[in-house]
Amino acid sequence: MQVVGPIFELRALRQQLSGTVGFVPTMGYLHEGHLALVKQARIENSNVIVSIYVNPTQFGLREDFGAYPRELNRDLELLREEGVDIVFVPSDDEMYPPEFSSWVDVEKVTERLEGASRPGHFKGVATVVAKLFNIVQPSRAYFGQKDAQQVVVIKRMVADLNMGIEIVVVPTVRESDGLAMSSRNIYLGPGERQAATVLFKALNLAQQLWWDGEKDAEKIRRQMTSLIQKEPLAQIDYVSIADAETLEELNLIDRPALASLALRIRKIRLIDNMPLE
Repeated sequence: MQVVGPIFELRALRQQLSGTVGFVPTMGYLHEGHLALVKQARIENSNVIVSIYVNPTQFGLREDFGAYPRELNRDLELLREEGVDIVFVPSDDEMYPPEFSSWVDVEKVTERLEGASRPGHFKGVATVVAKLFNIVQPSRAYFGQKDAQQVVVIKRMVADLNMGIEIVVVPTVRESDGLAMSSRNIYLGPGERQAATVLFKALNLAQQLWWDGEKDAEKIRRQMTSLIQKEPLAQIDYVSIADAETLEELNLIDRPALASLALRIRKIRLIDNMPLE
C-alpha cells in the first residue's frame, strides 16, 4: 500500500494503474461503515484508492471542524488490512490554495434537509468531491446510504458534468441496536448513546407504517415526531418523507421515497435515513 500526499505523486501513480479503479473518499477516523465501502470497491475493481481528507469547506462556522476526530496511523493500518492499493492524503494548501475561487454548486436538491439546516455544506461537499474525482479519475466511486442526500447531490453532479463515473451506494452499516455507524458517535456519552437509538426506532416505525399500507406521508411524519418527542435528550432538526430523487416532501407516497431525520442528542447532531421503495 502506498501513501501519498502531493497531487502530482497521486497522478503519477494513477497513470501506472491498469484496469478499473474503485475510489472511496473519506474524512478518516474510519469505522465499519467506511470499511464496507472499501470491501465493495475491492471486490469490484482491479485497483482501490482511498482518500483521507477532512474537508474544511463543508463545515459551518459553528460546526466541529477543529474537533473532528483524526487518527491517521490507525486508519492506514485498517486500510492496509483491506488490501487498498493507494491512500491519498492531500494537504489544505494544495486542495485550497490562497487564490482558490472555483466552486461547484448543485442546485435544488441541496436546498432541503441538510442543505437547509447547514447552508453552504453541499457546496463544500460537491467542490471537494469534484476535485478528488478530477485528481483520482476513478471508474467507480463508493458512498454510504447513511448520507443519502449527499449521494443524491453527487449523482446529480456526475450526471450534469458528464463525469462518466459510476456511483455505487452501499447500505448503511449499523450497530447491534440499530444506530448508524458514524465518526460522531464517539462524542456520545452512555446516556446519550442510548437516547440516540431513537433515530432508528423512528425510521423503523416509518417503514412499518408504510409496509402496513399507510401512504399518507404527513401521518407518518407525525407518528415519527411523536415517538421522538418521548425521548427527553432528543431535539428534532427535521423529520422528512420525501421523493427519493428530488428530496421534495411528499403528501402521498406514490413513488420511491426516503424517510430521513436529523436530531440533536444534547449537543451531538446525528442523521439517518431509510428508503421506502
